[in-house]
Amino acid sequence: MTHSLDRRALLLAGLGAAVWPTAGAQSTRPLRIIVPFPPGGSTDILARAVGNTLGTALGQTVVIENKPGAGGSTGAGEAARAEPDGNTLLMGHIGTLAVNPALYPKLPYDPVKSFTPVAWVARVPNILVVNTGSPARTLKEFLELARAKPGRLTYSSGGNGSAAHITFEYLKLQARLFMLHIPYRGTAPSVTDLLGGQVDATFTGAPAVLPHVRNGRLRALAVSSTQRLAPLPDVPTVAESGFPGFDADQWYGFVAPAGTPPPIVARLNNEINKILRLPEVAQQLATEGAIATPTTPKAYADLIARELPRWAEVVRAGQVRPD
Repeated sequence: MTHSLDRRALLLAGLGAAVWPTAGAQSTRPLRIIVPFPPGGSTDILARAVGNTLGTALGQTVVIENKPGAGGSTGAGEAARAEPDGNTLLMGHIGTLAVNPALYPKLPYDPVKSFTPVAWVARVPNILVVNTGSPARTLKEFLELARAKPGRLTYSSGGNGSAAHITFEYLKLQARLFMLHIPYRGTAPSVTDLLGGQVDATFTGAPAVLPHVRNGRLRALAVSSTQRLAPLPDVPTVAESGFPGFDADQWYGFVAPAGTPPPIVARLNNEINKILRLPEVAQQLATEGAIATPTTPKAYADLIARELPRWAEVVRAGQVRPD
């Protein structure tokens, strides 16, 4: 996942420097972007890519702070307590803003009350993949195999409560499957063991598995989005494969502490959307299986509000517990 998104980060940073002249400073203080996960993951790389160009546009120094812990809750809690002056942003994710409230009984933040949505940055479809040694070549065949061997097929994820775990639980509930979850400490080892045949499947973000699909080491059975992915035009969606309405993409976006003045939110949103609307950026994201989502703060707020009850039900029904 890191290498593909690193290329994207370099592209974004270079384009940002070329497109914008230095703007008048929004503040004399640095713009602090809190990433609630370790360096090198998708959340971190997207935050750095957009953050660097945003700093150029605003005339501010940007400081990226990685604050991992408790599934992103530690960093999100710190962002929620920051001054609402436009100098602190949190790079939010489906996990921190939509799944964690159902996983953790005592969060140091409320995903709706503690933050002001600023900009939805991107969505990343998940891809259901199997090792090429698997007899399953379609989602239908995979489900038939799982039903013929209840509790014997395994699927990996980057950890209990991770996006890959929740996505597979959603599929299990829809398809009424009984499979064994094998959690790992991170996406990379979960994919490595799938490549080695230690597990049967995973349902994780496109950047983590697309290279292995392209080189023939993994077989893609279906994608979680409502439309097929440009890099995999022959791979159907889960919805096309017998589950109408199935939609389980990961998403990323910036939020600010609640009470951040609307003019500041509007300016931040405008500058971030300029980056995301560059054709070169959109094309690069699409090549890697990610989709830029320039839109309004309200649209991002509406997304969060829709996702909260949906994933709470999946967590409850799947009896998901965090690490």
